[in-house]
Amino acid sequence: MSVNPNANPFKLGFGLMRLPKNPDGTIDIPQVSAMADQFIAAGGTYFDTAYVYDEGRSEAAFKDAVADRYPRSAYTLATKLNVRVAKDEEDAKRQVYTSLERTGAGYFDFYLLHAIQRSNYQDYDKYHLWDYVADLKKQGIVKHWGFSFHADPDLLEQLLSAHPDVDFVQLQINYADWENPGVASRRNWEICKAHGKPVVIMEPVKGGILADPIPTVKAALDQSGSGLSYAGWAIRYAASLDNILAVLSGMSNLAQMEDNLATMKAFKPLDEAEQAVIRAAQAALDADQSIPCTACHYCTEGCPMNIPIPEIFAVANRKKGSPAFRTIREYNIVTQGKGKASECLQCGQCEAACPQHLPIIRLLEECRALEE
Repeated sequence: MSVNPNANPFKLGFGLMRLPKNPDGTIDIPQVSAMADQFIAAGGTYFDTAYVYDEGRSEAAFKDAVADRYPRSAYTLATKLNVRVAKDEEDAKRQVYTSLERTGAGYFDFYLLHAIQRSNYQDYDKYHLWDYVADLKKQGIVKHWGFSFHADPDLLEQLLSAHPDVDFVQLQINYADWENPGVASRRNWEICKAHGKPVVIMEPVKGGILADPIPTVKAALDQSGSGLSYAGWAIRYAASLDNILAVLSGMSNLAQMEDNLATMKAFKPLDEAEQAVIRAAQAALDADQSIPCTACHYCTEGCPMNIPIPEIFAVANRKKGSPAFRTIREYNIVTQGKGKASECLQCGQCEAACPQHLPIIRLLEECRALEE
């Protein structure tokens, strides 16, 4: 049976993918602990991490900041099994036990097959992971299981028809991608509703892009005079949909936590006037030609030339209105000691891994101009 999407009226979830860091690159546990304290005090319960986040350090940070400091009844925890990093079937099936040890949670309220897309979905079949995770539920190791999804509606329909015992689905949904054919937020959400599967929303702020949007989007939102932050608009848009179990926000500092909590305090869905503001913001985005990269870095994990693709795209997006010398300087900084756009071998592994389905090879060719 699918999990009840109305079980917890507080829809904000704490995503643990982009946690605050110390100058030496380690996770700032005191700050994460303070963020968790505020989140739980406000009524938040849903924490989301993954076996691969920060090479396992995210799961360990959850143990330090939450599991070791709160009773098990105070939180629900989601983590994920990632087939891409598994050497073989046995290695893939060990991930849940490693995650249990790292998190100290005892069991997982939500367990997901991670980042399913056209390039990897057959590997989950090959390693018999659908049946394996369903069996983990029977054993009580997980309470609910599902999958996170980065592909087209046809594949989603196929998977839900083949696996009707799935409890929930995690989808990328935000106002920028609602009608984006490369993400298909609206259509995928509709398919989950038709199959009776609650949705966990990821990327409601599109990797931070909607927290600091392009000037034309800011102007559209500012005209409302609401005083709501740009991230707040994005979070409220996502949380206003029905059939939603949680809206995950990958918060990186206390200020972001405080802003999100202020947005969700006494939450009300967007009214018609506010929906019109969002439509104006969507129109402004449609008129922009920036690269919609969310900096998840899935593309860089197997790059043979160690090209910092998201960082190069970020420089390209910031180029508008910037002096040439500044753009070149930023490009040289992000590529120092790494590969440049001109060194791309066009092997295609980045495009196979990209959740946004970006034409990375072509975009890198265009970014070669930054080297001039």
